Amino acid sequence: MTTAIAPVYGLILAGGSSLRMRRDKAALPYQGKSQLDRAFELASRHVVKVFVSVRADQLTEPTRAHKPLIVDSVGGEGPLAGIRSALQSYPDVAWLVLARDLPFLSDAALERLLADRDPNLLATAYLSTHDGLPEPLCAVWEPAAAAALAQYQSGGGRCPRKFMMNHPVRLLEPSDRHALDNVNTPEEYARAQEDLDSSAQTHPMRLKIQYFALMREQAGRSEETLETSSTTPEELFSELNARYGFTLSREQLKVAVNSEFSDWSKKLRADDAVVFIPPVAGG
Repeated sequence: MTTAIAPVYGLILAGGSSLRMRRDKAALPYQGKSQLDRAFELASRHVVKVFVSVRADQLTEPTRAHKPLIVDSVGGEGPLAGIRSALQSYPDVAWLVLARDLPFLSDAALERLLADRDPNLLATAYLSTHDGLPEPLCAVWEPAAAAALAQYQSGGGRCPRKFMMNHPVRLLEPSDRHALDNVNTPEEYARAQEDLDSSAQTHPMRLKIQYFALMREQAGRSEETLETSSTTPEELFSELNARYGFTLSREQLKVAVNSEFSDWSKKLRADDAVVFIPPVAGG
């Protein structure tokens, strides 16, 4: 008998004290929206329900109060308490857990995380591009993690990263090395604003896309030219997949740009020709 795979809800961790920032990180504005609103909207595009993790004394705080909330209900503090409280609130649900301070996190990164999730392990997470260690605050935590986290905390454990280093989890190499950069200080915030404003000024570019085999059938065309703001083949595939619902995953495909095989993180230029190549049938 096959065990049903748990559905995934979203959890934005917003219970921290923001000591290094010296102001509430959840309320920091980026391009007209609070950082919490940006994270909430991003997660909502990928899972059916999203909640915000808060401490009991944050229930009426204006940035958080109008969102669906999960209040810390277990002992301890920090991200571990938020994750455990969510697992306790909905025991049959897996959680896409996101820190609130990841302004560069993309749809493509979340799509891949969810597509490559292993529900038979305790969690699926990216590896940090800075130190090669697990990133527990951009991860899918499975229902089975609840008991293991409780035991870990009862033994004095407080760090979800150390938990991941010593328990069965799936770890993924990120395609975008900056997607998980977090912002903790006023100086980092100023630089992040500049980087995001610069990216927003990039105009959509025209690309020629070709489809073959099953992808041609599902797209209903063999080629098309479109205006897009996607900057890499990975982002472009995520955009097209949302439109056409391809049954092949990115890992099953190869990509070519201007008739040459390419890395998925290659920066695209206007008028590039992009081909997604499905696996060859037969032996």
